[in-house]
Amino acid sequence: MWLKPEEVLLKNALKLWVTEKSNDYFVLQRRRGYGEDGGGLTGLLVGTLDTVLDSTAKVAPFRIIHQTPDSQVYWNIACGASLEEISQHWDWLQQNVIRTLSVFDSGEDITSFVQGKIRGLIAEEGKSASDEEDPERYREAVLRFERLFGLPQREKLVTYFSCSYWRGRVPNQGWIYLSTNFLCFYSYMLGNEVKLVYPWDEVSRLERTSSVLLTESIRVCVRGEDHFFSMLLRLQQTYLIMQQLADYAIVRFFDKETFNAEHPLANPLHITQRALEIHARNQSFRAFFRLPQEENLCEVYESFLWVPFSLVNTLGKICVSENYLCFASQDGSQCHLIIPLWEVFSVELPDRSSRALTVCLRGKRALRFSEVRDLERFAATIRRKCGTEGSPQHFISNPDEEGVMVGQSQAVSTEALMNVFHPHDAENLDPKMLKERMKEQSWQIHFAEYGRRTGMFCTKKTRDLIVRGVPETLRGELWMLFSGAVHEMTSHPGYYGRLLEECMGSSSLACDEIERDLHRSLPEHPAFQSDTGISALRRVLTAYAHRNPKIGYCQAMNILTSVLLLYAKEEEAFWLLVAVCERMLPDYFNRRIIGALVDQAVFEELIRERLTQLTEHMTDLSFFSSVSLSWFLTLFISVLPIESAVNVVDCFFYDGIKAILQLGLAVLDYNMDNLLCCHDDAEAVTVLNRFFDSVTNKDSPLPVTVQQASATANDKSVQKVDISNLIKEAYEKYGDIRTEEVENMRKRNKLYVIQTLEDTTKQNVLRVVAQDVKFNAVQLDELYMLFKRQHFVSCYWSVCSPALQNHDPSLPYLDQYQLDQSQFSRLFNLLQSWSARTHARSLARSAFRILDENGDGLVNFKEFICGLDILNNRSFTEKLKFLFKLHLQPDSAEDGVIRKCPERGRAKVDLQEYLKQWQEDLQRREENIKDLPRINQAQFIGLTKTLYGVFHGDEEEESLYRAVARVTSLLLRMEEVGRKLQESSPQKTPQSTPTSTAQPETSPTLPTSLETETLTKDEGDQPESPVSQQETALSHSDITPTSTSRPSTPTSSPTGTSSPMLDTPTDTTPSSPSTVRDGDWSFSFEQILASLLNEPSVVHFFERAVDTDSLIAHARKNQLKDAH
Repeated sequence: MWLKPEEVLLKNALKLWVTEKSNDYFVLQRRRGYGEDGGGLTGLLVGTLDTVLDSTAKVAPFRIIHQTPDSQVYWNIACGASLEEISQHWDWLQQNVIRTLSVFDSGEDITSFVQGKIRGLIAEEGKSASDEEDPERYREAVLRFERLFGLPQREKLVTYFSCSYWRGRVPNQGWIYLSTNFLCFYSYMLGNEVKLVYPWDEVSRLERTSSVLLTESIRVCVRGEDHFFSMLLRLQQTYLIMQQLADYAIVRFFDKETFNAEHPLANPLHITQRALEIHARNQSFRAFFRLPQEENLCEVYESFLWVPFSLVNTLGKICVSENYLCFASQDGSQCHLIIPLWEVFSVELPDRSSRALTVCLRGKRALRFSEVRDLERFAATIRRKCGTEGSPQHFISNPDEEGVMVGQSQAVSTEALMNVFHPHDAENLDPKMLKERMKEQSWQIHFAEYGRRTGMFCTKKTRDLIVRGVPETLRGELWMLFSGAVHEMTSHPGYYGRLLEECMGSSSLACDEIERDLHRSLPEHPAFQSDTGISALRRVLTAYAHRNPKIGYCQAMNILTSVLLLYAKEEEAFWLLVAVCERMLPDYFNRRIIGALVDQAVFEELIRERLTQLTEHMTDLSFFSSVSLSWFLTLFISVLPIESAVNVVDCFFYDGIKAILQLGLAVLDYNMDNLLCCHDDAEAVTVLNRFFDSVTNKDSPLPVTVQQASATANDKSVQKVDISNLIKEAYEKYGDIRTEEVENMRKRNKLYVIQTLEDTTKQNVLRVVAQDVKFNAVQLDELYMLFKRQHFVSCYWSVCSPALQNHDPSLPYLDQYQLDQSQFSRLFNLLQSWSARTHARSLARSAFRILDENGDGLVNFKEFICGLDILNNRSFTEKLKFLFKLHLQPDSAEDGVIRKCPERGRAKVDLQEYLKQWQEDLQRREENIKDLPRINQAQFIGLTKTLYGVFHGDEEEESLYRAVARVTSLLLRMEEVGRKLQESSPQKTPQSTPTSTAQPETSPTLPTSLETETLTKDEGDQPESPVSQQETALSHSDITPTSTSRPSTPTSSPTGTSSPMLDTPTDTTPSSPSTVRDGDWSFSFEQILASLLNEPSVVHFFERAVDTDSLIAHARKNQLKDAH
């Protein structure tokens, strides 16, 4: 066990201990009197003393001490009762610590690091595996987590581990904290503090690595920067938890098309380490046995299963879920089987001494398990679950019966299209048909020995038969069995018929797309040249689009479904499509085909590992990604003749995506020489196309009218390649690729693919925005990340956050991330350069209304950054105009209400609408200040109060207040003089409204200005004077008596403690911003601008350069703190 480092003296201890192993930094010692060598008289004496002493005072016979070459001080760091125990500690030090210590310059640093590491290991061993075992220790860790990182209390700490973080070549010993949304690390050593906080949604790489310096570590890449964590006591456990949290964030935030609101981890506030482990275990269980999503692993038992065909007991594990009993061997025989519990009718215990149990099945079959651990519990579990089966939906009808499904308004064919358009001729003695019958006999023998349908033993022999090719008559049945679709269809009787009734007559974008592609699905095949095949294809695709509206319909689904309909009945084809889209090829059929891109990244990784010669020739392997996309999306159906492609589909339903990857490698390997001679991508494409044209299926019994003849079918100079030989070669060369390995590569590459797509979106957005703003490239990048993070901040701690719905990857780049009013306000206030916070809420609300040009209640990044650019980088005129426009629009009860159409992402792109919007944008850029409407009295008072709030806290606050007071008084007197001139003019009309102050700006205005100046000088000594000046100016003005609706001016202090928009009486707000009632006074923007230009302090304030970098740093630091 590891010990708290304690100093030991070796001067007199050398006679009591014998050195077994040593190096420059550690010594493994054995106490004399133990082990093979008793040590003579000294060893006998020491052994006798240790035996006589009290048990609490006994010394462990083995220990490890730490030393440094330049020090005589030794530290005891570990002890053990046996050589095996202490050797484990020694090996761990050798593998994880020795190489690291060479980077330190002094012995003190080495000792300090070793002590910190050992203390961390002790704490790690003492930390309970679950919160329930030691809640007090966990609570202490939570408090420490909240204190160190300043995250909201709602952030759920999942677990924490002791580790070292590498900054350059120097390790920092500390603790890594893994929470629901963040990866955090803290270290404090030798006065050096290291603190990291990274959200999981920004992680692009997460993998285990090793190097010369680091034996094994975890590499985390965030925004292009690598971070390494090593010396973890439970490295694999830590890595798996990090992988699960990163994947959870990716699915929840970016891949909302596949994220289910009923996901077991949907609530981020209730995620625990145990919940993550259970979820991962259930996923692995369902994926291995191809079970429905509703199944969860309940119990696991280790036992032997009697295998009748080989007459041996095979060791394995029994896995029990809600409705299935499964077995998988562990002795390399690759034997597994699945038993639906409703097929079990009795459980017997014939021999308790051997812990044996017999499970009797319907159809006179029985399974015999022996050496079952916890036999009684297992038997009770099976009996309990079998006793509740009896429900009629568990019994399926005879799979051989044919006809038309009843109880439906639409006639649904229960016959595979291949049987309709190419019926099996039993009297045909053609050589190909004879070979087909031999295949059928081989499978019948297999069924007799291993079982048929559910409950069949799947072994190496099963795979061998699959590789040789499945008979035409058995293909649909075996596809259903190996894909697991038979289990879902059995547990959902009548579901397909109900779907058809619900979606009959409905109209949607998916239905339109389906109709467009119906006649493009295997158009050469007779089945899809008739209404029978087309109607069946339409029904299956429409039913699935209705079942899963998040996916709806995507291209390539029609090609796959048409092949399924050839060999499976219509309802079976539907469930096969469900299995492919939702379990076997996850995330393939969505707008961004994320799953296909992930598997392409896996394919590239396998090419680097397995085809090194090709990798050396082609430095850029992205070519293979573009070429192989159709291979993955259509399972080679689009590039191979149908008679050859179905053999690939056979292997896919048995081995999953592993079969497609193997075949892809075999294709490249077969064409290696030709590809190495290619000079560009076009030549390589030609080579691969010629190869696929040469692939045939010499054993296919299909007639020539059904087969898809290639362009080189009659060219005898082209060497033909048989699909069976190609598949066999793929399994022989690359069959060692394990499914677990592929799944790990998928998880690892999914983070990279998602972040690559996000980076592409960011680059496109910044490219569009950069030409309209004055921020530099680095600032734009930081602002975009702040904008994007603000969207996620609102989603971190919510189960069903409305903000999650605002992210739609199907929209144009600019609209993929949008903020609602509350999100916008928080980020806007963090980034505005003015120190005033008294009017922040109303100012942000008004800015949101201005920037939300389409009125949908959401602001995209371009709209946000253009508004921020005006406030930070534009001229005094532009900033004033922006403030002026903020006060033109009245508050509305619908402010901030999202009016976004939920289906707009699915709508067709209207090019005319885009051109119209683009033209409006160009016209908007040419907006003239003369086009701005006049501002009425309530709005002007709000503008004045906003200016007071903006100036608050500035070092020239008093002079700015005086300037605004002078301008306000001047404008009011100018307006009054204009009114008097109009009243005295005989040409005036009763409804005329002063539109300009050009005439009043003569001699009558001068004394008024002088009087105002005098008033200002006399009363400007106190801080409250600016507002007092405004009140005096308003009260001393000879305003017309008809102005009865004039609101009182603000009476608060210049600090602006009241909001101009909230404090303005509602009865003074005009019905329209551009309407001025008779008797009210109003000003144009030109008047306000001309008056303020005469105040140098105001102009200097707005023209002052803004430190954007400091604002960004401030926002980055406080963005999470401001989260509510």
